Amino acid sequence: MNFEKLNINTKLKNKVDEFGFKELTPIQEKCIPDILSGKDVVGQAETGSGKTLAFCLPILDRIKSDKGLQVLILTPTRELCVQVTDVFKDFGNNLGIKSTSVYGGVNIGPQIDNISSSKIIVGTPGRLLDHINRKTINFKNIRVLVIDEIDKMLEMGFVEDVEKIIYNLPGDRQTLMFSATISEDVYKIARKHLINPLFFRTKPFVDTDKLNQRYYDIYNQYDKFSLLVHLLKSSTSGLAIVFCATRKETGIVAKNLRRQGINASEIHGGMSQNKRLKSLDSLKRQKTDVLVATDVAARGLDIKNVSHIYNYDVPKTPKDYIHRIGRTARAGENGDAITLLTSRDHDNFRRIQSDDNLIIKQADFPLFKKVSFFRGYDRNKKTIS
Repeated sequence: MNFEKLNINTKLKNKVDEFGFKELTPIQEKCIPDILSGKDVVGQAETGSGKTLAFCLPILDRIKSDKGLQVLILTPTRELCVQVTDVFKDFGNNLGIKSTSVYGGVNIGPQIDNISSSKIIVGTPGRLLDHINRKTINFKNIRVLVIDEIDKMLEMGFVEDVEKIIYNLPGDRQTLMFSATISEDVYKIARKHLINPLFFRTKPFVDTDKLNQRYYDIYNQYDKFSLLVHLLKSSTSGLAIVFCATRKETGIVAKNLRRQGINASEIHGGMSQNKRLKSLDSLKRQKTDVLVATDVAARGLDIKNVSHIYNYDVPKTPKDYIHRIGRTARAGENGDAITLLTSRDHDNFRRIQSDDNLIIKQADFPLFKKVSFFRGYDRNKKTIS
């Protein structure tokens, strides 16, 4: 379906055309007409499938100019909060519709000032509850609630915070939920807070025929970083994402990659908000070749032109593995998903291989130069590896 056929504001259509979008993605085609008609919707779609635009366009089309704050969008992470806000700003500014991000880790004062003049708020649960407690936000005119990445909200333990926020909203509203997976817990939330919701699912956005999945079984764990450096330098084109299990490991790996002359940045929950936003801005401006990230920090971020995914630490479940590899091999492009396997990863990797839909082939071990990996400093300030 072509965007021209949508029954939305002409200025929105012009903006869509300006961004070069022609055909609706499956999740957009399924959801937009019913969201426009005011129905409650639950949409399942992977990151990069166009789900933000699936609720952005119909919401902007229905905003009333004579009302105050009308739309609340909940996101699990600060990065996704900023990303969603940017989409609403891109498409809403020429309509005179102001959108504001509300998240923790920054001064609350400017947020209070911006809330009073905004029609759309995109926020994380913790900071929104802070505003509710301070009475610096008024939800009386809220017409639409969107809970984005609801499965991640539940996984991160935000369900009670989300419930508290919902109880502060008007009952006569439209509620939309989007999720990468729809679990029984997601169904429970939908049955509790949505009215006769419509459920829409799309097939995985990743073209598995164009995705080359392979793993390296590394006998000596101290060779893992050297192999990563070799692969990044010798056979990686485009942007690569390296996934690590912990915040600490993410920072250490990124720092060591930079020592090897690789233009790497990191993103994880332990960083200050300014540093996290700086990493994202570096990606958007294509100043970074490699992003080292934890699952939580990278969840929901739509990062373009990812050619390679590296599992430096093996995820615990097939679902987590699929979320990671789903960031490459999109829009007809080829992609590579590479897992670096050491002895401590075997249990997790066996769980991943138990999914019959995943075909991960063992790769031949290449010759590579061994490089130093510096993990920290001892009490005498001597570098250790």
